[in-house]
Amino acid sequence: MTAQNGATDKFSTTGNLTSSKSDSTSNFRQLEQTEVNLLFSYYEQEGDHSVVSGGIGSQELHDLEFGIIVNIPLDSISTLNLNGGLTSYTSASNDQINFKVSSASQHEFRGRLDATYLRQQPEKRTYYGLTAGFSGEVDYISSAIGGKWGITSKDGNRSLDLTGKYYFDIWVWVIYPAELRFKKWTDTKIRETFNLSFAYSQVINPKLQASLFAEGVYQSGLLSTPFHRVYFNSEESEVRVENLPNTRFKLPLGLRLNYYLNDLFVLRSYYRYYHDDFGIEGHTVSLEVPIQVNPFLSISPFYRYHTQTASKYFAPYKAHTLDEIYYTSDYDLSALNSHKIGLGFRYSPLYGVGRFKTPFAKGKKITIFDGIDFRAAYYSRSDGLSAFLLSLGLDFLM
Repeated sequence: MTAQNGATDKFSTTGNLTSSKSDSTSNFRQLEQTEVNLLFSYYEQEGDHSVVSGGIGSQELHDLEFGIIVNIPLDSISTLNLNGGLTSYTSASNDQINFKVSSASQHEFRGRLDATYLRQQPEKRTYYGLTAGFSGEVDYISSAIGGKWGITSKDGNRSLDLTGKYYFDIWVWVIYPAELRFKKWTDTKIRETFNLSFAYSQVINPKLQASLFAEGVYQSGLLSTPFHRVYFNSEESEVRVENLPNTRFKLPLGLRLNYYLNDLFVLRSYYRYYHDDFGIEGHTVSLEVPIQVNPFLSISPFYRYHTQTASKYFAPYKAHTLDEIYYTSDYDLSALNSHKIGLGFRYSPLYGVGRFKTPFAKGKKITIFDGIDFRAAYYSRSDGLSAFLLSLGLDFLM
């Protein structure tokens, strides 16, 4: 069951799967061979602020994900990117929707598939692309369409990328907590999201590159999650379904600086400012230092810090009053700070890790096992939530 994505620093496995080429749809890259990236991750978390139980109770979660990214050169100026995945997760808090232990809602699956077509216009130094995607669970379906456009300067030192995307999400059926199914709490099952972003990159000198990012996100429809409880500060200890406004605007702004220190060290730094009309203001800083141990092996320690203010609609368990119109006890929307620390490894020999005959291919076509990525990270949050992530990426050239 997919909850509303309210956190500005959500540490889920989605998007954390690691591959050296996993961001290949961000702009146009000319390919000579088909690239296949197999991605695996395991994520677990613990905490005691379950939003299903109104801000108290276990947040234990175990999440196993498999992903695959395929980049296919269609011709000399166009590529097709396919990005799919399947997630299996076990959530202790979902059991509390019906106040049961090990119920069907505890163990669920999520599938996703995105396709992106990119075409280069060499004479104009531009590219454009179209994208479409789909993801779903038992009770929730999401679809997306979008487009992108980019341009590079004559000397190749500057580039601008624009991306627009539209998401249409629908609850197949709306599930309320067991004791609150006596009435209909929402009039819609739909959420729409409009996303517009741009990225500008500049090579400042041979050692320093900077990138600026800006994004505008507008959401409308059912922005609360129907199976989230909220308990009120009243003599009757009244409980209701979470209720949030039916529109939301988000504005993240970012700056990335990459500095080549020497043949051994590269510094990759990032800062993001976040603001939305729910009252959240956040700041995120991160630093990653890839260390080139030898031409084939690199080690990348990284650290990220995040802090944010609370949404004006948030209050802890039994702290809301009955006269409030909007209310949530989701700690993703609370005032918090978090730390994420980890280590990554990349092994990619000049001639690949290994070679073998391509399965199902005619003739003697060879597949190159190009490289291995591995990352481990630990995450802790000031509200007591902690998490651990392992991810593995295997890269192949066909």
